[in-house]
Amino acid sequence: MIRLILAAIVFVSFAFTGIDKQPTVYSFKVEGIDGNSIDFSKFKGKKILIVNTASKCGYTKQYAELEELYKKYQDKLVVIGFPANNFGGQEPGTNAEIKEFCTGTYNVTFPMAAKISVKGDDMHPLYQWLTSKAKNGVLDAEIKWNFNKFLLNEKGELVAYFPSKITPLSEEITSKL
Repeated sequence: MIRLILAAIVFVSFAFTGIDKQPTVYSFKVEGIDGNSIDFSKFKGKKILIVNTASKCGYTKQYAELEELYKKYQDKLVVIGFPANNFGGQEPGTNAEIKEFCTGTYNVTFPMAAKISVKGDDMHPLYQWLTSKAKNGVLDAEIKWNFNKFLLNEKGELVAYFPSKITPLSEEITSKL
């Protein structure tokens, strides 16, 4: 009986110390568009806006607002773009071509990741975490198109998801900054 009680105490203590918790956003490092590494742990203390992007989409003009948002709030917010070719072949380019488009057309200075998949069997692990309540502890989300946005607070906790039609400078987003 005493062994059973001790086993229960050990189990409960492991459960409450977080040993079985899923990784936080700060656990992720992703390849940058230049081949460098984007380490999310370096963004502790800032809000993070993660956006799946595409260069040939009706929402592509949101790059301009993402850059404006980044510049306006850069002391407390980092925007990270994730080019993805999951919807209608709207991001067919190489990383170099995507970077040239983003910097040449929209003067993008916020961090851009290397091209990834944001849905399907080859979904990037970060997007698996962002879209699964079982992993992020907050919400389930389905990426239905380009320019979906995920907002994380200064502690790296997911606080909101915004579909494509919610623009970066909308009150829905800026009120949370």
